Amino acid sequence: MKPRRVVITGLGALTPVGNTLPAYWEGLLSGTSGAAPITHFDSSKFKTQFACELKDFDPLNFMDRKEARKCDRFAQYALVASEEAITDAGLDFEKEDRDRIGVIWGAGIGGLETFQNEVLNFAEGEGSPRFNPFFIPKMISDIAPGLISMKHGLRGPNFATVSACASSSNAMIDSLNYIRMGFADIIVSGGSEAAVTIAGIGGFNAMHALSTRNEDPKTASRPFDKDRDGFVLGEGAGALILEEYEHAKARGAKIYAELAGGGLSADAHHMTAPHPDGIGAKKVMINCLRDAGLNPEDVDTINMHGTSTPLGDVAETNAVQAVFGDHIYKINIINFNKD
Repeated sequence: MKPRRVVITGLGALTPVGNTLPAYWEGLLSGTSGAAPITHFDSSKFKTQFACELKDFDPLNFMDRKEARKCDRFAQYALVASEEAITDAGLDFEKEDRDRIGVIWGAGIGGLETFQNEVLNFAEGEGSPRFNPFFIPKMISDIAPGLISMKHGLRGPNFATVSACASSSNAMIDSLNYIRMGFADIIVSGGSEAAVTIAGIGGFNAMHALSTRNEDPKTASRPFDKDRDGFVLGEGAGALILEEYEHAKARGAKIYAELAGGGLSADAHHMTAPHPDGIGAKKVMINCLRDAGLNPEDVDTINMHGTSTPLGDVAETNAVQAVFGDHIYKINIINFNKD
């Protein structure tokens, strides 16, 4: 069977620089920084005391208190962003075959705050195992796509992808391939994260991965700069509606773009450090170009990972130069970094 074409018909965003897709776009155009002192907890004793938190987000504007308490923040974010994308796509599920609509969602660490708080509560007690019955469902990464599917009655493929910073990319590539192969006609995809927590900041600080530029949070994330000292942890969600091309045309959907291909790889090198030559990143770009049927010269924009870490930026630069050669100087390099 010839692989089916896949297009993007809906977008949703809940970010530190805007809580809706239009607000996010305006934040990008105006160069707004989402970095600011941490408000989710007292960070005064932490090496890093700032992050990119959502601003003025209240889950009760989107769900009732009972439902909100059953969800970790990462799942709340997923529900909000996916709803915006579904609305943006103009989908009326009453007119669709819900057995052919799935949800594939990325989350690097899932309900970290839920896990943290449950363990802290246990540690502060006298040893009796008094855990919230929603502890495990709130914590697992797969609850986000599960909740989205239950809200809309979507009975197609449903799972979460977990691959650190690449989790959402993996979710989109899986969605692409499931639609290509005929397992679904529409998939709600994207990712969410809510790791600005005691455990999240503390854990990344222990790895020496975060910037500690507390005196100037707004300029702390400086990828490819000689003074870079780590990334800035953020939170939020982004959602895409991926749809089979003929299906989208038949219902008169607006089409933002076609998803031409995706690449997957590993550098099999180290738990946290990339291979210095960027062999994993190099391979994934080659795989992506091959899958899309494109040559390096066909590419006019690259969205860099740009972690602003001493090792990561060097490896990524080496990989891009290896794949694109002199053409790199004709490419628009974009870095939507952690703030």
